[in-house]
Amino acid sequence: MRVAVAESIDLNVRQYGPTGQPGDAGRHFLLVHGLASNARLWDQVAAYLVAAGHHAWAVDLRGHGESDLPDGDVGTATAAADLAVVCERLGLDQVIAAGQSWGGNVVVRFAAEHPRLVAGLALVDGGWIDLAADFPSWEACAKALRPPEIDGAPAGQLEGFLRTAHPDWSDEAVDATAFNLRVRDDGTVERRLPVERHMEIVRDMWEHPVTRYFGRITMPAVLLPAYSSDDPGRAAGKRDHVARAAAAMADARVHEYPGSDHDLHAQRPKDVADDLLSLVGDAR
Repeated sequence: MRVAVAESIDLNVRQYGPTGQPGDAGRHFLLVHGLASNARLWDQVAAYLVAAGHHAWAVDLRGHGESDLPDGDVGTATAAADLAVVCERLGLDQVIAAGQSWGGNVVVRFAAEHPRLVAGLALVDGGWIDLAADFPSWEACAKALRPPEIDGAPAGQLEGFLRTAHPDWSDEAVDATAFNLRVRDDGTVERRLPVERHMEIVRDMWEHPVTRYFGRITMPAVLLPAYSSDDPGRAAGKRDHVARAAAAMADARVHEYPGSDHDLHAQRPKDVADDLLSLVGDAR
């Protein structure tokens, strides 16, 4: 469905299962993707949530998936405010909000600024990202995190790369990841979120650390960090960020995923769904 969040700005929202309204049986889950990703990455997780008797919606943030990309700000504050408008338009409150990567930062700010709307919080390998703490300067951060230029590459070549890089992913997850790119008429691809707009969000993350919002998270939260087995130094830094975030929140627990991909919801959707479902009994 299309949801208007501002004048001439619509977001694409994927609804899973029957229409759910406040008071219906089951919890309401709001699922938020990461930077340069899209809502379809949540499809398999949402299927498990619906099978368990709940309702789910996944949002394409501005410039992502099938949502509009307007001029102006597309950073974390705007994304969080958009989620509040989506909840208002759809009649949702007391949602369990889940965000992956940058989407985790987005739902932390959303929950901090709109606590009435959020009953529980799930942070999927994100939500504690603090770029200013990880890099000595903006220049170093930008150099490390600027995505490669892939516009104009053959679509089949990139899909093949995804399948080789993620042999344990389902076809559905690979296809959802490929949807981060738009296929042109000539069979080549282009990023749905252009590199320069991508970097605007990275700069926003650098300038506005999410850490200042941890103390305002009063609802139950579960933090799901994924750790690669080939980078123990980076894993130690992430564990420190996760521990600090969990300690600052009122009611948080951590479930680690060793040897797992950053796109944890694509690689291990059943396990992630189980962690989200674990919040159902705890959510206020």
